[in-house]
Amino acid sequence: MTGAPAREDLVRRATEAGPVLRRNAAWAEENRRLHEETIEALAEAGVFRLRTPRRYGGFEADTRTLVEVAAELGRADGAAAWTASVYWIPTWMTAHFPEAVQDEVFATPDVRICGTLSPTAMAVRAEGGIVVNGKWGFVSGAHHSHWQEIVAVVVGPDSEPEPVMALVPMSDLTVIDDWHTSGLRGTGSVSTVAQDLFVPAARVMPLGAILQGQHADGVNAGSPIYRSPLLPVAAASSVGTVLGLAKAAREVFFERLPDRKITYTGYASQSAAPLTHLQVAEATFKIDQAEFHAHRLSDTVDAKDAGSAQWTIEERVRARADMGAVCRLAKEAVDILATASGGSSIYSDVPIQRIARDVHAVNQHALMHPNTNAELYGRILCGLEPDTLYI
Repeated sequence: MTGAPAREDLVRRATEAGPVLRRNAAWAEENRRLHEETIEALAEAGVFRLRTPRRYGGFEADTRTLVEVAAELGRADGAAAWTASVYWIPTWMTAHFPEAVQDEVFATPDVRICGTLSPTAMAVRAEGGIVVNGKWGFVSGAHHSHWQEIVAVVVGPDSEPEPVMALVPMSDLTVIDDWHTSGLRGTGSVSTVAQDLFVPAARVMPLGAILQGQHADGVNAGSPIYRSPLLPVAAASSVGTVLGLAKAAREVFFERLPDRKITYTGYASQSAAPLTHLQVAEATFKIDQAEFHAHRLSDTVDAKDAGSAQWTIEERVRARADMGAVCRLAKEAVDILATASGGSSIYSDVPIQRIARDVHAVNQHALMHPNTNAELYGRILCGLEPDTLYI
């Protein structure tokens, strides 16, 4: 067992890692993966241990801490923050597997586990486990991972198809370098492939058990952070990056403001224009609103965890709605500031163009899409049942 640093200390460490992340952000974009120096800085800051059980040297940080740490990382580099937040989710899932599996996975210091929730592979049962064939896309951080959490559908002649989640070493998978995108390029969210891959039964769990937050054994049952269902936890793990991107856009806008005029107008200083005043005020309000939803989401998860309280359907769906609201409001704020940044901002060495592309990319994520999540929330408010298991 290890003592966990206070939230303020972890946020400070993330802030101190910022210069390294900023320095390597352009390299990450060009090379479509994080720089090794960035990975080292994140490890040094303890970022990869936030959701690891304490008995393996982890911190078991609550989700409010995840939001604040990711926001600090996102202020420096959205790709680094996104990759870190993606690692947090499969790490949390791993703590639901049997103790022997956890012993194997967490034996690696600062272990990095990538993953996906998409059931895009098929599996059949075999003696002692399953055999998997398939491909998974959008696997953020795969290049730097030790393990991947995969989802497959087990089929057989005498049983209904069953979606399962499994843990496999990255060395058992083939990485397909197909991450050629407009945004979040530095995340290296490539595809991975399994071909006739045998996975021992101990490293396989029903997907439904993870979605509900059920444990294979009671080792971690006493820890508050492992009590909630998956989707609210994943939502709270993800929103800090988006909030950080919005804050980064505001910061870089104000850094450039003193030296800018509005070309082809009478304003020798952009800061003197009433239009600018309206733009920065509106963007700031939206960032404040995004922060409210991010904190309401994380505080709800943490309160439920602390009290071992059951989640209602409406609360679970609202978690996704809060996540969608953060994405929408952050994007709107970034769009305002990017529009106000003028023609010179399209140069690749001006950070706001990368921030805008990154926040647009996040908004396209299937689980984070604002419209999808708002519709789901409205559906529940109108008294209908959810039309998805991912709540």
